[in-house]
Amino acid sequence: MDNGACSYRRFLEGDEEGLVEIIRDYKDGLIFYINSFVCNIHTAEDLAQETFVRLALKRPKDKQKGSFKTWLYTIGRNVAIDWLRKRREKVSLEEIKQIESDEMLLEASYIKEEERIAVHRAMSVLKEEYRQVLWMVYFEGFSNREAALVMGKSVHAVETLVYRARLALKDSLKKGGFVYENV
Repeated sequence: MDNGACSYRRFLEGDEEGLVEIIRDYKDGLIFYINSFVCNIHTAEDLAQETFVRLALKRPKDKQKGSFKTWLYTIGRNVAIDWLRKRREKVSLEEIKQIESDEMLLEASYIKEEERIAVHRAMSVLKEEYRQVLWMVYFEGFSNREAALVMGKSVHAVETLVYRARLALKDSLKKGGFVYENV
């Protein structure tokens, strides 16, 4: 008999410390397991708490078909599934559209961040002069004239430098397996 089963048996016999031990030993793992269903850590914490409340109030019998942990996680799974069913019934069409919209925004944000990382990596292998001019013109919003003043070059020289730097950046991105349309 594992420790959880011993603690639960003691709790059923009237020793409240048994339930405290179960909560202490299994709380974190159960929360993360339930989170895999509901994808919200705060909801998972609430549902784990509800699992322990069911254990305390309903005092179900452990049929000992597996480990105590397996049995406890099965109860947690059932609590999560019940919550999802109730939630599904309460979710309006407008909420579903909002969730889809939020997911799309999150995905777009993630893709944009990945693109930004790829561009910065590709820029890191460029000549220093190319990195400087690209940074000023595209990231800092300098005009070619302003970049020329900072770099001590003519406007035409900066225009040529920007053109060559963009070609070098495109090439660097292609070598990295990334195609960036806006370069």
